[in-house]
Amino acid sequence: MRAPLLLAAAVWAAPVAAEPVLMISIDGLRPADVIEAERRGLKIPHLRKFVREGAYAAGVRGVLPTVTYPSHATLVTGASPARHGIFSNTSFDPKQINQGGWYWYASDIKLPTLWSAAAAAGKSVGNVHWPVSVGAAGITWNLPQYWRTGHADDAKLLTALSTPGLVAALESATGEPYAPGIDESIEGDENRGRFAVKLIQTHKPEFVTAYLTALDHEQHAEGPGTAKAHAVLERIDAIVGRLVAAELAMHPDAAIVIVSDHGFETISREINFFRAFLDAGLITLDAKGAVTGWEAMPWPTGGSVAVVLARKVDAVLEARVGALLAQLKADPANGIAAVAGKAEIASMGGNPDAAFFINLAPDTVAGGFAAASGPIRGTPKSKGTHGYFPAGPNLRATFMIMGRGVPRNRSLGEIDMRSIAPTVAAILGVALPEAELAPLSQITRPD
Repeated sequence: MRAPLLLAAAVWAAPVAAEPVLMISIDGLRPADVIEAERRGLKIPHLRKFVREGAYAAGVRGVLPTVTYPSHATLVTGASPARHGIFSNTSFDPKQINQGGWYWYASDIKLPTLWSAAAAAGKSVGNVHWPVSVGAAGITWNLPQYWRTGHADDAKLLTALSTPGLVAALESATGEPYAPGIDESIEGDENRGRFAVKLIQTHKPEFVTAYLTALDHEQHAEGPGTAKAHAVLERIDAIVGRLVAAELAMHPDAAIVIVSDHGFETISREINFFRAFLDAGLITLDAKGAVTGWEAMPWPTGGSVAVVLARKVDAVLEARVGALLAQLKADPANGIAAVAGKAEIASMGGNPDAAFFINLAPDTVAGGFAAASGPIRGTPKSKGTHGYFPAGPNLRATFMIMGRGVPRNRSLGEIDMRSIAPTVAAILGVALPEAELAPLSQITRPD
């Protein structure tokens, strides 16, 4: 059970001397891959520098579910999904009409963000590819994360969604086109890294967020800890080195923060809840496989599944769905570790619209709607995933920081992801009163 919410505004004051901040997110970065880099054969000198010359968490306990978009909303609000409103990567789409649409739009975030807080304090803000950043209030120079089909028209759409003139100016400065949002390769990260460097050099924002995605992509494809995943991380380390150098050249007093959104599990089996709900008559399809009606709908998030009822206040329907889930859980072959009800979901700060939240065994992933017509159990196409309940030790995320006044070679132990945004706010000297936890005292008030 999560600790009761503690509003940060009541227990801390902003530091006297505010400093610029560069916050880099490396999707799927496991803390031990940096802390134990030498033992694991990883050559990542720029990331290792944070361990030697800064402070770092042994692990970051994430949010429910441990997937990219809810986590990144927490990283800029300091709040759980129940309050910030980003409940999954993809939006709830029971009729499957949104063509796999994600929570791209910052208007879905219900709380103030670090971006808006910095802007309210008169600071300039830059962003490159951070999730849930389309139309984000407070970002002066914004290259948001967005894609649709991978068609060339996506570039026109992203240009329209970015700060006017920014894409063209940075393309001219770098001499290359900006990477499509759908591109999750290491080459895409290297391209965005170059654009972030030019943005920092050209505009000198006082607060910058930048997001790198290739490590997550490789760990899904090949599994965590593999040679290919390590090779990608070593190339990401070089990107980090260039970003840090650019930031410190513009702002020698800047604090540099490295974060990630979740860890990873290796998977070998898949369970198809859509098949089970179809067989139970809770979902109906037409001859073409389109949803024509639903009583209860799975909302998969990798290693966990939210279940939303068509009628929130319907005890008979809730009991019917609960009985089905208990039946599925009773068979070990289905790989269901736990089924949480509303009270437990609320205690974990999860989706308030979910009547149930299913946590899968660490080797099991939930299939998507495309698998609805298939068997209830199968073999996943990928080798790694996340999205499980946050208690699992392999799901721990990363936090590292270097800067003036930050203690050197200091392990912070395990921290809560909700404490990161208020810590960054304290360094920036801005207010984030909706954050649920206080800043990390080891950083904001070091010995």
